[in-house]
Order: sequence, then C-alpha cells, then structure tokens
Amino acid sequence: MQATTLVPRTADLFDQGLERQAGSALLRFGAARQRPADRISWSGDGAAAWLDGPRGHVWSVGSPDAAAGLVLRAAHGLAGGVREFTGPRGTDALVGRHLAVADAVEWVFRWTLEEPPVQRGEERVAALDETHHEELFSFLTEHSPAHSTGPGSSGVSLWAGIRDDADGRLVACGALSSLRDSGAPLMASVATDAALRGQGLGAALTAWLTRLAVRRHGFCTLWQLADNAPAERLYTRLGYRNEDPCVAARIGTP
Repeated sequence: MQATTLVPRTADLFDQGLERQAGSALLRFGAARQRPADRISWSGDGAAAWLDGPRGHVWSVGSPDAAAGLVLRAAHGLAGGVREFTGPRGTDALVGRHLAVADAVEWVFRWTLEEPPVQRGEERVAALDETHHEELFSFLTEHSPAHSTGPGSSGVSLWAGIRDDADGRLVACGALSSLRDSGAPLMASVATDAALRGQGLGAALTAWLTRLAVRRHGFCTLWQLADNAPAERLYTRLGYRNEDPCVAARIGTP
C-alpha cells in the first residue's frame, strides 16, 4: 500500500492534476466547485481523497491501490469518524485486506457538458412544486421503492413529471438535485410507471432535466448502478460520459 500524507489545504487536492484525467470527474465536479478551508483531505501518489464529515464518508479518486491507501489513512487517523467510502473500482477489495468491508455496490459516476438530442415526448414534461410532494412520494414508493432522493430532500432544486394524457395521473418523475459535497447539479430518482416502461418516458424526462441543468450550470451529473443495462444504453445515447467506475462500501465491525 502506498504511503500517504495529510495535506493542510483543500486546494492541494488539485496539485497533481488528477481532476483533468479520465476517471477523476468525481474530483472535478465533486470537490472543485467549493473549497472550504476546514475540509479534511488527503493526497497521495496517484490519488486524492476528501471527507464528508457529517456522513463519515471518504470520497477518493485515482488508482485503486493509492485510493485504498488514502481510505485506510482516513479510517486510522479519524477513529470512528469514517463509516463508509467511495473509490475507484477495486478499492473495496484492497481496503478489505485491512478492515472489515460490507455492502459493496458498484456504480458509475456519469457526466455531460452538452445538451442531449431532443427526445420524443419532452414537450409533455412539466415542473412540479411542493403541492405535488404527496403525489410524488406515493408514485416513487410504488414504482421506484429504492429511490435515492424523495420529495422534500435537501439539495433538490426541482421536481419534474409527465402525466397521462387521458386521466392526468403521474406516469414519470425525476429530480434535479445536487452533489452534497460541492453543490454540482445531480439528476436523481428518475422513475416511470412500471406498466409503461419502454415507451420513452424515462428518456424524455432525463433529456429535459439534463438540458435544464446544462443551460443553468454548464453540465449535469448522475450516478448509475453498474449492472443497469437499460440505463447504460439510455445515458450513453443522451451523451453522458462513462469514465468513472466506482465502488461504494461500508466499513463494518470485524
């Protein structure tokens, strides 16, 4: 495992130029937007990491072995303060040689700087407000029970939806949220009526939200489960880059 050094200033995260390399978009978008002086961060030979203190979550990018070294440095240096981590694919196995690791899930951090091609049905998308929160909650509970972001969640700037032309019921929804660490735009909880999947509703909603984020912020990001083939095809078609395979895991009790 490579040696690491605690760095005194968050700006030092970017001294290596990692944010300009493929596989480090999470650093560029997740940490570069804001640099609070009190953020705890680490830098090593080929990796950088930073701490989301309230969650006890260490984010890391770079080579898996160097990133794992930073996660271990954080876990040992902040005893009890690191409960989970995200790193490049393979970090979990390397950390697991020294600490108990549980609930590993493979993700892809995706991003785009471009507005997507116009999708059929985008004209049906409409913004939703707080008066629709109960409806959104019921819809997500039924059609996407594992959704990551719900009505009223902090960081959400907009909910949008598509309604059935005949009876007005909600048939698709999604949110424009933000990355907790940086405030960068993050698309979340896109869901469609289970009986209507395959009809392009998700594509229309995703394209609409992406277009809005790009026009407002210059880019959009999202998290995709690595084994979600339909989402993989959709996001690729809409122009999302696929360069950041990650793994998230919890540090368990031995």
